[in-house]
Amino acid sequence: MTPATRDNAWLRAMPWVFVLIWSTGFIVARYGMPHAPPMKFLAVRYALSILCFLPWIVLAGVKWPSDRRQALHLAVTGVLMHAGYLGGVWAAVKAGMGSGLSSLIVGIQPVLTAIWLTSVGGQHVSRRQWVGLLLGFAGLVLVVSRKFGAGGPGDQATWLNLSFAVMALFAITAGTLYQKRFVMPCDVRSANTVQLLAALLVTLPLALMESEAMRWNAELAGAMAWSVLGLTLGGSSLLYMLIQRGAAASVTSLMYLVPPCTALIAWLLFAEPITAVTLAGTALTAFGVSLVVRPAR
Repeated sequence: MTPATRDNAWLRAMPWVFVLIWSTGFIVARYGMPHAPPMKFLAVRYALSILCFLPWIVLAGVKWPSDRRQALHLAVTGVLMHAGYLGGVWAAVKAGMGSGLSSLIVGIQPVLTAIWLTSVGGQHVSRRQWVGLLLGFAGLVLVVSRKFGAGGPGDQATWLNLSFAVMALFAITAGTLYQKRFVMPCDVRSANTVQLLAALLVTLPLALMESEAMRWNAELAGAMAWSVLGLTLGGSSLLYMLIQRGAAASVTSLMYLVPPCTALIAWLLFAEPITAVTLAGTALTAFGVSLVVRPAR
């Protein structure tokens, strides 16, 4: 296989690797959330991720953004896509919202992105892509519908956790659109480090306000390790590259595949049942996403 062929194969595999990694987020929450408050966990995650990126940047001779304006744009996306999105989701789950409802709320992102692009962003979303977005969302509803109320009395929607989840939805949507519009292509390692530094500066004061302490054990340590190495160094870096390389509507449509993939991982790890409704929703979601990402003739 030639280098060019390997590069093309990697580019084709990037979206599916991203979906697989991003889907482990709820698995990490299942392991780590009972043992730590959300902002403290995220602050430690950001700090450890920065410590992993810095020697990599130095050893590889990676250049930092030379333009202060670009560094500021990266900082804004870091606050939105790390502090805002992750902070909102983890705070909503900690406040009693189940993973099904939180997945559904955040799953509205592709439709919200398409509405923005067509009404304000000046970009065209085809009729076929609109059909794909709506079918994908319908499949998402089917996938997560069995989780509603499955967590017992603590798994419910309140104004507080609903506000956190909606904040996460708008943060990830705004961050994706902002990065596509203002952030110029640069090395993903230095770009991600700038984003994480900005997220840490916003999250750390909130973490210091939390009274609950982190109770370190094997589950929390494992959740933290995968959050840093898999989700941040891997998943967030892939998301950055996908946004830079692709159309915003096509990239965000991949988020529809996260809940079905999460259901499959939960079945493999925790023997959570996969029903016929889940399989039907997964097939509908996959078909909808294929309509969105398929190149126009």
